[in-house]
Amino acid sequence: MNFLNKILSVIFSVILLSSQSLALELDLSVDEEIRKNYNPSKLENETLPPLPKVNGSSTPQPTGTGTSTPPKTLPSGSQTTQGQSAGFQKYPVKTGEYKKKNGIKVRSGQKFTVRSQQAVSSATREGARISFALSYDTQLKRSGFIIPAGTVFHGEIIETHNPQITGNGGLLVMQVDSVTYNGSTTHIEAKITKANHKKIFINNIKGERGYIDGMVKSMRPGRKFFNTMMRWTNKLSDLGILVILTPITVVSGAVVYGVNMIGSPVFAIFSKGGKVYFPAGTEFEIKMLEEAYL
Repeated sequence: MNFLNKILSVIFSVILLSSQSLALELDLSVDEEIRKNYNPSKLENETLPPLPKVNGSSTPQPTGTGTSTPPKTLPSGSQTTQGQSAGFQKYPVKTGEYKKKNGIKVRSGQKFTVRSQQAVSSATREGARISFALSYDTQLKRSGFIIPAGTVFHGEIIETHNPQITGNGGLLVMQVDSVTYNGSTTHIEAKITKANHKKIFINNIKGERGYIDGMVKSMRPGRKFFNTMMRWTNKLSDLGILVILTPITVVSGAVVYGVNMIGSPVFAIFSKGGKVYFPAGTEFEIKMLEEAYL
């Protein structure tokens, strides 16, 4: 069977190779017609542009009038071979370092007397900005330099709340964080130590406590009732037989007053403290917590 397959494969290969369908015949008659009617050499000379002359030692130059030459100097801002730019410094001078070297040193502990330029209170929203103007020329410690009056300090309202129950007064916390001198604003760390000539502790300005006042106020109704009963006692003692009612008025007045007095600490829980309010122009004292350079 294998021998028969080999014979058939040979016969099929011979037929395939001898077939005329695989032959490629080129028709050159079209090319001959073109050469008879047209002159190819003449077309090449008249129609096509001449080739440029190229020398082996020179580099070809682009044709046209828009030739450009490389710039002799680099433009501003471009990188030089040393890795630096011609238009700006690689390491600019830092403002903080410049002020520390050439500025006016304000030492820690320096105090300034200022006046507020806005009204503030325990009802002012947190985050509000406030400014203070220096009240008079102030001489700095050691250096003796004079900070002129009118220099503006800036601060922020850190925390506030209105008077609360249990006699808790209003709260106002301000932080001084910058000063503007000679047109330049500098960050500082400072706190308020006096407000309207009163010392401030831990930078918290508190309203007056109202718990004791609340106790006194809560006893007023009992005291008023007791005084009324005493007046009635005096009147009944002058009416003869009605004098027998005087013990009732005395006892009732004393009982009500006593109950009111015993319950006053409980009643005072619902009383509120005082508000905090400073109008514009109020005098404050500012104390530096860290040294700064203006």
